[in-house]
Amino acid sequence: MSGVNMFRMHGLSIDCEYDRVLKLRAEGPLSHVCKPFIRRMNDRLSKEKPARVDHEQVIASTWLPPIPGEVFKRLIRAEVGIALGKYVPETVSFEITRKCGCDCEHCAMSDGEYELTLDEIKNTIDQALDMGTFVITFTEGDPLLHADLFELIEYIDCDRAIVNIFTPGLEMTPAIASRLKECGLHNLLISIYSTDPSKHDAVRRVDGAFESAIHAIECGLSAGLLVTMSTHVSHDRMHELPLLYDLACDLGVHEFSVWESMDGSLTDDDRSQILEMYHSINRSPGGPRMFANTYFEGEMLGCLAGQRWLHICVDGSIRPCPYMPQTAGNVRDTQLADIWKSIRDDKRFSGKKNWCIAQNPAYTGRADE
Repeated sequence: MSGVNMFRMHGLSIDCEYDRVLKLRAEGPLSHVCKPFIRRMNDRLSKEKPARVDHEQVIASTWLPPIPGEVFKRLIRAEVGIALGKYVPETVSFEITRKCGCDCEHCAMSDGEYELTLDEIKNTIDQALDMGTFVITFTEGDPLLHADLFELIEYIDCDRAIVNIFTPGLEMTPAIASRLKECGLHNLLISIYSTDPSKHDAVRRVDGAFESAIHAIECGLSAGLLVTMSTHVSHDRMHELPLLYDLACDLGVHEFSVWESMDGSLTDDDRSQILEMYHSINRSPGGPRMFANTYFEGEMLGCLAGQRWLHICVDGSIRPCPYMPQTAGNVRDTQLADIWKSIRDDKRFSGKKNWCIAQNPAYTGRADE
């Protein structure tokens, strides 16, 4: 692969080259604008193993579109725009149903009863894509229980966005996994909270949830899907991370995704351990790649809420991320672009912040709690 153009505008051209490792190259009078982004990407591509390499496509992370490709071009366009001060919701997480076989205490599902109709969901997807979104993740409760999930995945233009789904895996079958692959699903995400089945089941509050999650992962891999084993880590679960990664290796998933728990229990030492594990794993051959928002948001990009991330609740209300308590509007009566503008006008979401906004009382309105 040599000289595949990823982006071109007056004064700027970005090409992608592959010679053992992928490398982006920017040329033109405006190339200095996107140098920080190019530097970050090239640093990751040269020092970290990818999630998967297929023919002439490289998937650096299951959270990113294949390189090269039309969706990755949209990523480049979005980052160039951000470098010029025009932020877009690159990633949209979307609750599409309240239905779920689990009863997790940590569930971020919004209150109320209303659920967006199929047409309303499609209309919101169209608005997000028109704004520049290139990652759409269906989440909370279990997307597999939405009657029109396959239609929704097929509805999303595969040249404009990749589609991920988070599911506890209770409803997964080989036939469903194959259908997800046929529909064009990019990545199947299954969370495992402990290698001890009883502890995982206690989080899900469902007997047999661990076995169902393992079965769902195996179904996804057999169907040829990208599969990510995800977990949320708090201080009292730090000791589980090496064991969970060993399980990810045994299962043969493409990526082990570690997210910081929202309970605020992680210490600076915990985060240092996560980063050490992240760099060690991703610089070592073999085994699945590791994703950690401790690095991606904490060091690389900063908190994504209201800057590169937008969350759509099941009733159509909008949050800067799933963990912020306030809503900024509802797509049932306001255009998504107008809601995004109101979020961007909020000074809380200006400037890079190497910490989670949702865990800061001064930013969430919880200072008096």
